[in-house]
Amino acid sequence: MGKKYNEALKQFDSKKEYSYQEAVALAKKTNTAKFDATIEVSFNLNVNPKYADQLIRGAMVLPNGTGKTRKVLVVTQGAKEKEAKDAGADFVGGKEILEEIKKGWFDFDTIVATPDMMGELGKLGKLLGPKGLMPNPKTGTVTMDVTKAVEEIKKGKVEYRVDKDGNINCLLGKSSFSDEALAENYKALYDVILRARPSTVKGAYIKSITVSSTMGPGIRVTAE
Repeated sequence: MGKKYNEALKQFDSKKEYSYQEAVALAKKTNTAKFDATIEVSFNLNVNPKYADQLIRGAMVLPNGTGKTRKVLVVTQGAKEKEAKDAGADFVGGKEILEEIKKGWFDFDTIVATPDMMGELGKLGKLLGPKGLMPNPKTGTVTMDVTKAVEEIKKGKVEYRVDKDGNINCLLGKSSFSDEALAENYKALYDVILRARPSTVKGAYIKSITVSSTMGPGIRVTAE
């Protein structure tokens, strides 16, 4: 750990749990990066993702966005191509654009696809899967309503998914956001995670929560 990181640690009690409003403010204060760092949250949940009903996954639009501009590729055909372009998609195409991906083109952040194209996209599973780019109905990226999908992503839609250790890591915004904007984003995400509690989980559902900046220390948050 560097000098700046150690100095940041002195600005709060690492053993204490803070309210989410205090935590996001401290995450900004203890940011050690010179750039506009991302503020992130990590939930450690009492779930076992090996069971289908405990594999928590979904997507939502943060009230104040993410602070990131995402390039959206819509894989579709026919009239839906014009709809996608009108909605603000950065790239639109069918089989021809999938050929470009096969050749190594990945100048996009998210793929939205209409159901009729999933058969072709499925053939690229080994390329897209490891990068987390495969569209999924649970996150709203496989849909006929491409306008809604593109607009939500552009407004600040985030995806969340529990990993094998029961953790969900998600961004909340940028260090340039106001404390209030970050707190509002946190509360919206927290409420969604809370509502996703599987009925089969016994005891405490949220084991711990930590908020931090990209290169800063983690601040423990009270699981209200």
